Amino acid sequence: MNFDWNRARAFLVAAEEGSLSAAARALETTQPTIGRQIAALERELGVTLFERMAHGLELTESGLQLLASVRLMGQSATEFSLRASGQSQQLEGRVCISASELHAIHYLPPIVAKLRAQEPGIEIDIQSSNSVSDLKQRDADIALRNFRPNQPDLIIRKLRDENIWLYATQSYLENFPACAAAADLSGLQIIGYEQTESMLSLVKTMGFPVTLKNLAMTSPSYLMQMSLIKQGLGVGMLPASNGDAEPSLVRAFEHLGALIEIPLWLVVHRELHTSLRVRRVFDLLVTEMGH
Repeated sequence: MNFDWNRARAFLVAAEEGSLSAAARALETTQPTIGRQIAALERELGVTLFERMAHGLELTESGLQLLASVRLMGQSATEFSLRASGQSQQLEGRVCISASELHAIHYLPPIVAKLRAQEPGIEIDIQSSNSVSDLKQRDADIALRNFRPNQPDLIIRKLRDENIWLYATQSYLENFPACAAAADLSGLQIIGYEQTESMLSLVKTMGFPVTLKNLAMTSPSYLMQMSLIKQGLGVGMLPASNGDAEPSLVRAFEHLGALIEIPLWLVVHRELHTSLRVRRVFDLLVTEMGH
């Protein structure tokens, strides 16, 4: 191999991101560094990989032909990293856990406290996000998810089923006394993730005559949704473990039952499951959160 892999990686990320500045952010370096690496690679290979355009980078014909090969190299490098990490048999080092905001804040702090007391050599990085992490691309080592992954190279463990209820403050629910008829709930304000019909579908199954106008407050942040609910601005959907733990909230229209039951899964890449520190964290999460 007569070229530097770091330069090939700079080329790959720049091609996928579309600009030197975006590639620099993705690789946590500077734009001039990315530019120098790509220029050096072009000299090493004797080809021009990009045309610099006003709107960003555009691959040349040579760049297009080489991109497929460098993508395979990137996949192999990721696989190499996974296998190497899986061989670690030391109870020290960093383990990254990906979880939604509510799961991260509600479940993980006491578990991390116990882990740090038992295994002070293990460092924990918690990625609290409502987007799905890609374990194959090393976004995280372990993930908490509400759906069953179908990739064959992932190890999964079902922890529990969670009931999702509508929650509100008691003072807000006083606007809907006794819930005598569905028509009585036409003025219900719903706090949700986004203003779409899919967000309303579960509420509609309970017989409430709601439309998108009822979904007047939305946020991609579950913590923001909870804050809005606690302000008495409407009802929102929360797992029972989170909603019941909030003293200012009560289950709304509890006599109608839970909206839905969803599973909670713990996921780890098969290669990383052979790492002693990752296995230790995985097993503690199963012990503390499994039912």
